[in-house]
Amino acid sequence: MPADSPLPRDAQSILALAARSSFDWFSGAGLLLVDRQARVVWINERYRDFLPALGFEREEDFVGHPVSSVVQNTQMHRVLETGKPILIDLLVNKAGTFVVSRIPLRGDDGQVIGVLGIVLFDNPGTTLQPLISKFARLEQDLDAARRELATQRRAKYTFASFVGTSAAAQEVKRQARRAAQTPSPVLLLGETGTGKELLAHAIHATSPRAGRPFVSVNMAAVPEALLEAEFFGVAPGAYTGADRKGRDGKFKLADGGTLFLDELGDMPMAVQVKLLRALQDGEIEPLGSNRIVRCDVRVVAATSRDLARLVREGQFREDLYYRLNVLPIHVPPLRERQADIPLLVEALNEDIAARGAQPQPEMGRDALALLQAQPWRGNIRELRNVLEQLSLRSESGVIDRAAVEQVLRLAGVERIEPPVADMALPGAPLSEQGPSERWLRPLAEQVREVEQQAVRAALRRCGGNRAAVARLLGMSRASLYDRLRDWGWVSEIQSNV
Repeated sequence: MPADSPLPRDAQSILALAARSSFDWFSGAGLLLVDRQARVVWINERYRDFLPALGFEREEDFVGHPVSSVVQNTQMHRVLETGKPILIDLLVNKAGTFVVSRIPLRGDDGQVIGVLGIVLFDNPGTTLQPLISKFARLEQDLDAARRELATQRRAKYTFASFVGTSAAAQEVKRQARRAAQTPSPVLLLGETGTGKELLAHAIHATSPRAGRPFVSVNMAAVPEALLEAEFFGVAPGAYTGADRKGRDGKFKLADGGTLFLDELGDMPMAVQVKLLRALQDGEIEPLGSNRIVRCDVRVVAATSRDLARLVREGQFREDLYYRLNVLPIHVPPLRERQADIPLLVEALNEDIAARGAQPQPEMGRDALALLQAQPWRGNIRELRNVLEQLSLRSESGVIDRAAVEQVLRLAGVERIEPPVADMALPGAPLSEQGPSERWLRPLAEQVREVEQQAVRAALRRCGGNRAAVARLLGMSRASLYDRLRDWGWVSEIQSNV
């Protein structure tokens, strides 16, 4: 450096020069000062030029008021809370787009006593066009991501998706529709593959919460060590490697909507305790936080396990069981509603064809009869798997009995032969096949006759025990009693018991 250079060489002088130069530069910028209560206490002449655009004619209508009430989208209160500056930010409000800085001011004791807001550029559209363009693109991407996330968290199915016209299927849908209109927890019980998740979606879609999120958690799919974080979220920096911004749990994501707990019987005991508290108090505590968060969540749970037995064996909390077992719905296995198989085959084939962008195969009557006769221990999931294999193997577009026999054999399904002369028609039980004049009469009359035959057979089997009859037929006691009253059978049954 030349000997006659006017620049100082000691740190103190350099800082003083920088401060003086910065102040001279800041004097041409818009300045706003707030106190520790986040009230505006002073603005400079340059900032006064922004008042009309912000909606204020007089300075006294602006100064002395909380900054959040006079400046839209301000972050001054955040700097007051954290004590950390925000050096560069884009502020967008009705006065325009500004590049701003926010600097905390500290007293002699080191405590934050106020914040200085600085408008660095009040016309960034010309001087900082690349930055503004990038900011706009990021905003658009964020909005698109939010819309996509909202779409994914909506219910995917309605009750129309639960295919079936059998008495068992209709009873399940009746109970589920009734449950949808209440805020109480719903417990879906049934074997794997019977459509419990589909019903959970349908319950949400029909409930008053339909416009809010539908969030699901599969207990069997999440490692036990991560379940608590998955449910209740993680506070910022809760543990080494945790996200510095924290992460919301499923309860928070489902706030105002429905939380679906699949495979409930696999939930660890440690998480059951916290889940019970969340259901009772409507409060959660994120991992690593002492802050209580309020959540308004309606729970629909599902399990293929015997929860009552798990309670007796000490593997499931009794108090949580009673909390969730308010509206239990038993979803029947496919072997108990074989009359629905033709309709299910039609619906599943249509979906398989649509997903594969290929023509829907035609199902021969003998092939359909053979499918309808099987026990389907894997329920609808197993039926779909077989239909997908048949679709891939079909070259002529027609699926015959031989093709079904081959796939069943390769899949290891225990094949059961349908009764001789069965010719399956969509929606008709095997026993109702073949032309006959007795079917050519009002359908309501035929349905009533079949229902009476089924109830009469169940009453004989159960010795007149109506609770046992309702369980055997897969219907509620109330529905059974309604039918008995309509048919005038109540006094007859009581006299015979």
